[in-house]
Amino acid sequence: MVKLIIDNRPVEVAEGTTILKAARQAGIHIPTLCYFELAGMNFENKPGGCRVCVVEVEGRRNLAPACATDCMEGMVVHTNSARVLNARRTVVELILSDHPNDCLQCEKNGDCELQALAKRLGIKEIPFKGTQSTYKKDCTLSVERDMDKCVMCRRCETMCNKIQSVGALSAINRGFNAVVSPAFEEHLGDSSCVNCGQCVQVCPVGALTLVDNISDVAKALADPTKTVVVQTAPAVRVALGEEFGMEPGTIVTGKLAAALRRLGFNYVFDTDWSADLTIMEEGTELLGRVKKVLNGEKATLPLFTSCCPGWVSFFEKNFPDMLDYPSTAKSPQQMFGAVAKNFFAKKIGIDRKDMVVVSIMPCLAKKSECAREEFAVNGNRDVDFSLTTRELAHMIKQFNLDLNEMPEEDFDSPLGSSTGAAVIFGATGGVMEAALRTAYEIQTGKTLPRLDFTEVRGLDGVKTATVDFNGLGVNVAVCYGLANARAMMEEVRNGNPRGFHFVEVMACPGGCIGGAGQPYHHGNSDIIRKRMEATYREDAGKPIRKSHENPDIVAIYKEYYGEPCGHLSHEQLHTHYYDRSTKVEVK
Repeated sequence: MVKLIIDNRPVEVAEGTTILKAARQAGIHIPTLCYFELAGMNFENKPGGCRVCVVEVEGRRNLAPACATDCMEGMVVHTNSARVLNARRTVVELILSDHPNDCLQCEKNGDCELQALAKRLGIKEIPFKGTQSTYKKDCTLSVERDMDKCVMCRRCETMCNKIQSVGALSAINRGFNAVVSPAFEEHLGDSSCVNCGQCVQVCPVGALTLVDNISDVAKALADPTKTVVVQTAPAVRVALGEEFGMEPGTIVTGKLAAALRRLGFNYVFDTDWSADLTIMEEGTELLGRVKKVLNGEKATLPLFTSCCPGWVSFFEKNFPDMLDYPSTAKSPQQMFGAVAKNFFAKKIGIDRKDMVVVSIMPCLAKKSECAREEFAVNGNRDVDFSLTTRELAHMIKQFNLDLNEMPEEDFDSPLGSSTGAAVIFGATGGVMEAALRTAYEIQTGKTLPRLDFTEVRGLDGVKTATVDFNGLGVNVAVCYGLANARAMMEEVRNGNPRGFHFVEVMACPGGCIGGAGQPYHHGNSDIIRKRMEATYREDAGKPIRKSHENPDIVAIYKEYYGEPCGHLSHEQLHTHYYDRSTKVEVK
């Protein structure tokens, strides 16, 4: 342990702790722009680039960046001296001198860390005048880039390279022309970007934002010739409340359904229902592969989950030689769209072209997923538009509604009932646990002795376990963050030495609960953890907690699909993958 003094307050921290972290532990605020942490991954970025967090250390001539300076025994630190405050103010004024002042039109208005910092420092005028740097705007199906607003904190670069190992962004050029960009300033859609959107989640300003589809959905709702159906993902209900002043982890399922009705959606359904459907298809596929291996037949193992579109894009671009490993089951979003337009549209007597399916997702990659050509019939998408949790919150506020005042209402039938297994899809390990609950009982014909597979829960970046299927040991792994996924894929490519049968992958920290479309968590591990705890509370409170026991899932197989992985379900609920290592995104 190391003892030091910060602002006349004695502090004791572990050796190797930065001044910034020590100050935070002591409840002392030091502003930052380039620094960030990641929940559960024990990741702490120490760039020391923006110089906003400088402090005065007695005995040192120069000010020290708190995020990149380790505490030392006997150190005396001043975080709010006149010298420190003047330096911070100058740094922020210089940043603002090369920053657009269109705050009222900016996506980050009200949630911009630079805006908040300028207000905290009382900056009313910019003393430095000169030419502002300008760059071409860039846009993919999910992410918009406006580098005129970039403050060169390089958080996005760190996220893209170290956490996701995607390598789409890096700092290029020098001096006034320096910018964070794909190589040679190419279009982001032509790069290795997988649209996970985590760069947007960590950007402190409006340089990286989501592609906004609120106006598209509003037009559909106003069109009397369209029947507009909405589905909402598991992770949304444990995070949406944050946008309305509720505590992180507040479950707003009933209020969410009520708000969607008041926005004008004709049918309010639940992606949890199609998550149960996904388990039936993916679980059956897993058991089919395992049985083949046990019978001495050829089958590809481990089976990788396919619910996360950022992960799907990642393996298509980075592991085109392993496209037979992931499950062919579509994601719950796309399964829902296929059922809605192929089954439900006929049930209510309309043509699929007259139905608009909208999804509410915690994810930016879902925007690009629903645009994939294979998820359309004669050019008509199964899912027309995907809104994020943040977009839904903005839309609710635009309609002059308050989630706090909404009554508790249920989802519509038949695509609105779900089980506890579906709810936990939103957290890392949830898909795995839901699949194990069903696969165990189908494989063994016995009732599970316990429903909670706690060994695949938690915020560790990689979790492994062996589950006893009545004498058959099933080796499973769960990982989030695409750098962890890359390591897992390379291990499997090198012979799968640990003998995994089933691997879950999610791109975002903590799973969908930490998705790039969720309310900004700013790396706060408590927020991610509270969202995760809420998903398990929701699961525990459900009367049915196994996907194969959902009566509406049983009914649709009896009425329409026949059996999991049957001919019709294979046609509508499964997909195929492509080598995209040299292909570019088509808008």
